[in-house]
Amino acid sequence: MGSTQTLSDVNFCPRCGAILPTLGPTGGVVCVVCKYEIDVEIMEEYEVKYVIEFNTRTNYKEQQKLKTAQSKSDGPLVERKCPRCGNDTMSYASLQLRSADEGQTIFYTCTKCHFKETENS
Repeated sequence: MGSTQTLSDVNFCPRCGAILPTLGPTGGVVCVVCKYEIDVEIMEEYEVKYVIEFNTRTNYKEQQKLKTAQSKSDGPLVERKCPRCGNDTMSYASLQLRSADEGQTIFYTCTKCHFKETENS
C-alpha cells in the first residue's frame, strides 16, 4: 500500500463504494466486494466532520404548511397546477387499469379545492 491513499468517506470503499467492514486479518480494512485494502493508519487519521443546518423561521413555516397539506392529501405531492383553482400543489396516485403493455393511469387531487383529474401515461 502506498501513502497516496485517500478516503472520501471512512465508511465506504473508495474504489467500488461498498460499505467497509471492520479490521481485516492483515491489520487493515479489506473491502468484501473488490478486495481493496486500506491501511489502518489512514483510517485513524481520517476525521469525519458533520455540518448541522438549522431551519430559518420562514423555512420552518413553509415546511409546516407543506406537512399540513401532505397530511390532508391522498398521496405524495407534486408541483402541478390545478385547472380549477390554480393551486400549484396536487397529490397523486397511480394504478395499472389498462392492459399490462399500456401505461398506468395517474389520479391527481388538488390539495386546496380537492378537484380530481386523471391522466393516462
